[in-house]
Amino acid sequence: MIYVCIPSRDEAETIGLVLWKVRRAFEALGREYHVLVGNDGSSDHTAEVLATYAEVLPLTIRADRTAQGYAATVEALLRQALELSDRHKRDGAILMHGDFAHGPEFLGDFAKKLDSGADLVVGEGAIDPKWERPYRWTRRWSKYLLGRSAGVDGVRDPTSGYIGFRLAALKSVFNRPDRVLLSDGWAANAELVGRTAVHARQIDTVSFPERHDLKARATRVDPWPTARDLWRSSSVVRKAVAAERSAPRAKRREKGQDA
Repeated sequence: MIYVCIPSRDEAETIGLVLWKVRRAFEALGREYHVLVGNDGSSDHTAEVLATYAEVLPLTIRADRTAQGYAATVEALLRQALELSDRHKRDGAILMHGDFAHGPEFLGDFAKKLDSGADLVVGEGAIDPKWERPYRWTRRWSKYLLGRSAGVDGVRDPTSGYIGFRLAALKSVFNRPDRVLLSDGWAANAELVGRTAVHARQIDTVSFPERHDLKARATRVDPWPTARDLWRSSSVVRKAVAAERSAPRAKRREKGQDA
């Protein structure tokens, strides 16, 4: 089973088609899947769209009346995947966006990497020269700055948010009831990659074109404030990953005591 986790806020114009393409991707693979969508306080008709698709897809909707934020929604969805699965060593989760920034047609690449033994599969988004220069610069800066903070060898872009996990590795990250992710936005993606990498024996990547031309809503990223926040968040991510490495379970895994 693969759990597809999609945090969504005010994406009524795209989320339905994204879900349909997710279905087509897994039908082509012949794989069992379940979609988990976190409706993070949407003020448009996202809830109505999701209710329609819940009648025809293996879909569970987690709804918050007020926005909790990206990181909180992501963490809730991943914890829900862990709760639903009783085969953490075999099952996986794939985190993706609901606005076509992450093409559903690449889900098969993530699934195949997980099937081949990867515990963590990081999607690395290609920067399009057609993007506006401030956004393009900020996105490149995020890769560099937070890539260093996450500290995962072989991963150049821990910030895209298109990520595949083996649930056994993810379970080690969320093995306590209190909130785990300390950052938000792109930094939360890097923190999640860095924390999970501590518990992953095999890490792989998938390259994909990051699309922003298909979004039906305006971008939520203001480049210059985002760049400032990335700088502030880099130390938070670095400390979070260091704390994960020093956790007792991580030390046991280094010694080969965990199955």
